[in-house]
Amino acid sequence: MSSEPSIFFSDVNERQGSFLRRTFVLGGLTGLGVLGLTARLGQLQVVQAQEYTTLATANQFNFRLVPPPRGIIRDRDGVIIAGNRPSFRVLVVRDETKDLDQTLDLLGQLIPDTLERRRGIIRDVNAAPRFSPVPVKSDLSWEEFAKVNLYANELPGVMADMHETRFYPHGGAFAHVVGYVAKVSDRDIKAVRDKGEEPSPLLYNPGFRIGRQGVEAALDEQLRGEAGGQRVEVDARGRVVGEDPENSRPAVPGKEVVLTLDADIQNRALEVFGEESGGCVVMDVRNGDILAMVSAPSFDPNLFVSGVPSNIYRAWADYERRPLLDKAIYGTFPPGSTFKMTTALALLDAGIDPKERVVCTGGYFFGNRTFRCWKRGGHGAMDMHNAIKNSCDTYFYHLCNRAGIDRIARVAEDLGFGHTYEIGIAGQSKGTVPSTKWKREYTEATSWDDDPTWYPGETLSVAIGQGALSVSALQLAVMASRLANGRKAVQPRLIRSVDGQPYTEAKFPDLPFSDEHLDIVRAGMAAVANDRTGTAYRASQLGLGDILMAGKTGTAQSRDYKAGESRGPRNAVWSRRDHALFVAFAPHDAPRYAIALIIQHAPAGGAADAAPKAREVMRVALLKDPDMRARIERPLPPEPESGPIEDEGAAPPPPEPTAAAPEPTPAEPTPVAPQDQTGPQPYLSEPQ
Repeated sequence: MSSEPSIFFSDVNERQGSFLRRTFVLGGLTGLGVLGLTARLGQLQVVQAQEYTTLATANQFNFRLVPPPRGIIRDRDGVIIAGNRPSFRVLVVRDETKDLDQTLDLLGQLIPDTLERRRGIIRDVNAAPRFSPVPVKSDLSWEEFAKVNLYANELPGVMADMHETRFYPHGGAFAHVVGYVAKVSDRDIKAVRDKGEEPSPLLYNPGFRIGRQGVEAALDEQLRGEAGGQRVEVDARGRVVGEDPENSRPAVPGKEVVLTLDADIQNRALEVFGEESGGCVVMDVRNGDILAMVSAPSFDPNLFVSGVPSNIYRAWADYERRPLLDKAIYGTFPPGSTFKMTTALALLDAGIDPKERVVCTGGYFFGNRTFRCWKRGGHGAMDMHNAIKNSCDTYFYHLCNRAGIDRIARVAEDLGFGHTYEIGIAGQSKGTVPSTKWKREYTEATSWDDDPTWYPGETLSVAIGQGALSVSALQLAVMASRLANGRKAVQPRLIRSVDGQPYTEAKFPDLPFSDEHLDIVRAGMAAVANDRTGTAYRASQLGLGDILMAGKTGTAQSRDYKAGESRGPRNAVWSRRDHALFVAFAPHDAPRYAIALIIQHAPAGGAADAAPKAREVMRVALLKDPDMRARIERPLPPEPESGPIEDEGAAPPPPEPTAAAPEPTPAEPTPVAPQDQTGPQPYLSEPQ
């Protein structure tokens, strides 16, 4: 049997002493603890009272970021082309929901189309900062908005409110030049960090949008504005239980931007394209203001604000006419015969007499091949004026190598080709202006050709706007503006002011061409549009009194043709058709406006397709000008008493035998206002 250990005290005093020692030790420790606690409480309540009061207030109230209204974009007359409108939306706060999946299920019963985007909604909600409301759907109808508010108590973490959203009242008319706004992506955040900058908190706000493409992207920072802060009271879990309007900070709207564009001209330019593809630019030849810059077909930028459905975006991306591409500044095309004014100025610069004649028999034999003129049978004897008027290829084939490719390239660059312009939009296509230097550099950079030599046969193609030459609609408009101005190398301008301050103040250098040479070229362009035998006579009559255009048609090959192959009928496969072009300025006697219009893979050619469309756009520009309207509306002088005007070329009737009468004094000829050709134009045999 084991015994348990025991402590025995020999006397009673020893036992009592041990108990007292333990009591003192425990009592001392307890006293120290109470003393320390008292000191700490004193420190918190007396010494650090103000600090913790501030922290408690901060926990009770916090600021929530309020995105600012985006700046308005207006046209030159104050018309809003990108603004904001009120919109109802429903939002979800992840941290206030008990079960996100269950909440979305219940919300789907009220707004069924949210079920289709459930995956994307969950992704956005999970990526958002804590307690940040995430938009689930915008542009709610009144019925949807009322339903959400009615059942708000049964939907924890769900709320509905009204905010401002971006709106483009003209739809696709300004889609390319103005651009659109869209959600911030991870690439946007990365791009900011790559610059060594810290992303703005606005970029993390789920409802914030940034500019994409065009002016919206170019002036995004100015259009953003400054975020505001909403001071709200929260509970211990961070949920909003009240607001403090007095201490909230309102958001500052973005700056207002005014463009040089004219909404009426822009809308008309898109309208005339119909279903065709291409680009159009209208410029004021006096100051370079761009009045219209259109790409067709277009798209509705409003769809990007809340997110384009994937099936619609895929349809746009796969469509062969590429509605998402801005063909006015990014697309490049061979200029065709619209380049012949450039070649003509190069010939004049080389000392060639403009009265020198070249006989066109329908082609020009050079090397081991024949370069065909567009007119079978030829034009006969042509000087420079008639070569421009009739768009005779043979004339330019025959003389171009006397000027040389480098001289042609230099003149082309002086007229605006091969350049990009400071219009506020980056990424413009520079195009290609071939030269001997270009050929060497291109050969070194590619494996396309091992021979860097420029051959005279290549100059023949460039002289009529083909070969390696490529230009944009904006560059063609600059060329037409500089020819019309005659004195200054006009630079295009798109942005007039930002927040009331002028955006750019450009000084134009002088053109390096003599007035005599420019007059010869401009006279040829006037004959194209106003001589009855000009290639664009019927399509160029404005019907605006004595105001006439000067222009040039062009039809450019989009592919190589086999020997003897036809350039294709109207019903040819779209991608195998030629391009149609037209450049012009008006009035030809006192130029104000210039236009360049390109139809990609047109049904017919420059005279049949491009010129009539350009005429309609030019009419709007002229009719909106008060000075032009005054000129149009002034009364014409009385017509002389005379017989009916005979058709040009008709033989006069034989004189009747009558008694001799005194010969009347010839009356001064009266200008007859050209009639507006608004009906369908016949397909001209010449593609020019």
